[in-house]
Amino acid sequence: MEKDQNVNSENQNEEVKDTLTEEQIQQEQGDPKEKNEEIKEITPEEKIKELEDKVARAFAEMENQRRRFEKEKEDAFDYGGFSFAKEALNLIDNLERSKQILESDEVLKDTEALKKTLEHFEIISKDMISIFSKNGITPVISIGKKLDPNQHQAMMEIDDDQKEPGTIVQEIQKGFMMKDRLLRPALVGVSKKTKVQDELKSEENKENSDN
Repeated sequence: MEKDQNVNSENQNEEVKDTLTEEQIQQEQGDPKEKNEEIKEITPEEKIKELEDKVARAFAEMENQRRRFEKEKEDAFDYGGFSFAKEALNLIDNLERSKQILESDEVLKDTEALKKTLEHFEIISKDMISIFSKNGITPVISIGKKLDPNQHQAMMEIDDDQKEPGTIVQEIQKGFMMKDRLLRPALVGVSKKTKVQDELKSEENKENSDN
């Protein structure tokens, strides 16, 4: 009986020792949560720097928004009538077509009536272009210029040995700019060398290479 009591007493002592050992280890190691909180805690200087960065980003975003708004406002003022201007060009086109139809009419050809009508058409056309110019809409210069894909659209090639290839020699439809934007491209015909001229040039190049 005494022996059993001694055994139980020893077991209890060992359990107490184990418990004390675990507590000591935990005290020495410390609470992991507390350690993490200590690691995550930042200094006042770092907090101030973080706030300064946030304020700087906020100001930068506000400045970007202000610039976008100013640009949109300027575009609305400068190009607000872009669609209307594009449609209004049909008036000039129709006027030009009417002139061509009258000029090709055999009955009216060389008559005084045709001459006066064409003069009136010319006055109206100049007045319309003048009104467009006052509102920043100007015609694209084409004849005699080199083809510029940003302003011209080539519709045909025309044999012409007097001009450099790619020179605009015919304007089918007038193009227009609205300030620095293309309202519509000019439809044009560009020059090209004739076949005979190309053959002569090829023969000359061959002779020069042989020599």
